[in-house]
Formats: sequence, structure tokens, C-alpha cells
Amino acid sequence: MTTTQLNTSVPYHEVTDRNGRVYRIGESDRDIMGRPRWTMVLFPWMGMLGISSSEYAFTSAEDTLHQAHLWSSGHIFWLMGVWVFFQAAVAFPAGQLRESGRLPARYAMMLGALGTFLGYLSLAYAPHVIVAYFGFGMFSGIGAGLVYATCVNMVGKWYPERKGGKTGLVNGGFAYGSVPFVFLFTAYLDLSNFQRVLVSAGLACCLVVGVAGWFFKDPPKYWWPQGADPLKVSDDPRVRRALAKNPPAVKQYTPREAARTPVLWMMWFCLLCTAGINIFGIAFQVPFGKDMGFAGGIVATAMSLKAIVNGTGRGVIGWISDRYGRRHTLVLVCVVLGCAQYGVLISGTLGSMPFFLLCSMVSGFGGGAIFPLFAAMTADYFGENNNASNYGMVYSSKLVSGLVGSGVGAVVVGAWGYRGAFVIAGSIGIASAVLAFFLRAPGRPDIKRIRPNPNPIGREAE
Repeated sequence: MTTTQLNTSVPYHEVTDRNGRVYRIGESDRDIMGRPRWTMVLFPWMGMLGISSSEYAFTSAEDTLHQAHLWSSGHIFWLMGVWVFFQAAVAFPAGQLRESGRLPARYAMMLGALGTFLGYLSLAYAPHVIVAYFGFGMFSGIGAGLVYATCVNMVGKWYPERKGGKTGLVNGGFAYGSVPFVFLFTAYLDLSNFQRVLVSAGLACCLVVGVAGWFFKDPPKYWWPQGADPLKVSDDPRVRRALAKNPPAVKQYTPREAARTPVLWMMWFCLLCTAGINIFGIAFQVPFGKDMGFAGGIVATAMSLKAIVNGTGRGVIGWISDRYGRRHTLVLVCVVLGCAQYGVLISGTLGSMPFFLLCSMVSGFGGGAIFPLFAAMTADYFGENNNASNYGMVYSSKLVSGLVGSGVGAVVVGAWGYRGAFVIAGSIGIASAVLAFFLRAPGRPDIKRIRPNPNPIGREAE
């Protein structure tokens, strides 16, 4: 272990642990940005609120958009799939631009705010569905991707010693913000007011994202919070427990180095499967509930509860993973997500409204919990310095899962009905749990495979 003192008036120094990882210590959050770091949980959470309605509330406007523009249901689901595609596609390049300094966090958020507004504007006034594909699918998707990547990675940088709960809390905003819009689009959106309502919603979301983004600021590279010595056992039981269950990465992996590890691509595939199930539920729960005979108000309530529990699950699961470990928590979440799909199918088939609401909430919990787990796990495995790019590679699996969950999901429902589609989704969830069990941090030896030294220091050789 070495310590490097820098000849500068800045009150910090860098220390290196036994793995060669560098930590910058000595500066407080107030030294860097003049305010406490909890504000960098609040503002990213607000930013996530502003983009959530585009994904979670979009299908609630399906009937009105179909009547107003004469778009088929197929177009509605593919619009959502294209939105998810671009939202995921921008994650890696945005991470590269952010980490190179060419795209400051504030500018990324402003671009995201503009894209969100353009998406709603195109839904309101698109003369042809192609315009909606560009305006909502591409521009709004890119804007949401910029906001999502910036917010999730920002909070991990400010809380490197216990990132799970904070990352989950911020990630939860991606679901909470949709709740009022689910009720608004389901209960009040009609042919007489849809343009006014959609434009107003777009302006509100744009304002929330823009205001939150104005206060964004990155910490310096290698920064470690004051009072949490990375080379010593912390006196804070929360930090001590979190670092014991989720130890820091052995080094700061570059995207090229991370891409050479098998575990990154295992995470990529696991997220593809679980995110696809989540998007499938978002896209088809409303039409499935209606086809099963549930009233529109009940379906809207189910979707809102799904969004609320989805957001709550993201925060709660982050806290749980800090206590019990990211990998074990992910295995449990995959099992819950898979079983919930069987429950939704059975409850709808039986016509049981309480069971349907319960299964919808459980599905929302599992679908929301996977994202903060993978975000925190990426930083745990590959370090914080390049987390925007590394998580961008993992998150790029949503390029495929968005199209599979929404677009291909529509094809599967058409061919095999809801029964076949939900059974397939549930089975994929269970298989993902098996895959998650084999995820291990690269470069860190497996404690169970370490053999004791037969000739420890102090024993005479025979």
C-alpha cells in the first residue's frame, strides 16, 4: 500500500490499496460543490420522474391515440419498442461522451428535457405515424436515455461506499413519475382534449428534467467521501456491512478491459431477459386486463400500483442488496419476476380482481428491482470511474429486450395468445435466476477455492 502526497493547495491526497486501486480522499461534498451530497440523490431522482411517463404511462393512451390518428395497435406497441431501443442505444455513447468531458451532466439533462417534450409534441400533432416514430420513438427515446444514464451513474459516483440503496432510490423515480399520467391518460384523455393534454404533459416533464439537471455536478475521479477511509474498516456499521457484502472492484476497468471479461456479457444477457419480461408486462398488462373483463378503472389502478411498487422495489431492493449482497438479491428478484408472470395469467383467467392486483404489484416489484441491481453491480465489479460506459454496455441489452418485450411480444400474443406469452415470460424469468447465480466479480479470487498454506510463516520446513 502506498500514499501519494500532492504538492497542491487542494485539501486532498491519493492512496492506493493492495490491488493498486487509487482513492482520492480528504475532500468533503461541500468542498466540491458547496452543498451536501444528498442533493445529488434528490435532483437525479427528480430527473428520473420527468422521463418515466414515456414508458410506463404510454400504453394507457393507446385507445385515444388509435382513435385520434387511426394508428393500429401494432404501431402503438412498436412505437414503445422503438422508444426503448433508442433509450438503451444512447447509454454507451453518452457514457463515453460524459467521461471524456465533452458532454457535461447539465447539458445531457437539457438535451434530455428537449427530447421528452418533442416526444409528446409528436404524439399530439403527428400527421403520419412515421413522424411519431421519429419524434416519440427516436428523439424522446434518446432524451430519456441521456437522462437515465446521467442520473443513475451520478448517484453512484457520489455514494461509492454504499451505492445500492441510493441508486435504487433514484432508479425508483423512473416509475413513480408515471403514476399521475396513468390515471390522466386512462380517465381523462379523449378525442376532444388529447392534444392539449399531451402537450401540457410534455411541458411539465420537460420543466422537471431541466430544473433538476441545472444542479448536476460530477465529483472528481477516484473521489471517496470524507470520513469513509477505504483502507480501514469503517466505524459506520452500514458502510462496513455494505462493503463486506459488496466489496469495491479490484481496479477501475476501462470499457475495453470490461468487455474482455465473460461476466459483463453474462450480465448483458441476464438483463436482456429480465428487462424484456418487465417491458412485456408494461405493454400487455392493460390490454390483457381489459380482455379478461376487468373495468378500465381497475386496469388503471393495477397499472398504477405496478408503477408504484416498481419504483418502491427499486429503492428497497438497493437497500436489501447492501445488506445481503447484490448477486444473491438478483437471484431472488429473478425468481419473483418469473413467478409473477404465471400469477398474472392465472388471476386474469380466473377473473379474480384482488389476485390480479396482487400479481401486478409483485411483477412491478421484480421488474423494477433489476435495474438498480445491475447498475450497482456494474460499479461493484468494474469500478466507478468508467461506470457510465461500462453500465452503458450492460444496459445496451435493452436495445433487444425493448423490441422483444413489446414488438415481438405482440407477435407471440397474436400467435399463441396470452397464455403462451405469459408462460414463456415466466419461464425466462426462472432461467435468468439460474444465470444470475454464476455472476462473479472479475479479478477477485473465490474465497472457497483458496487453500491454506501448508507451510505458513513460522513453521519449520521438514
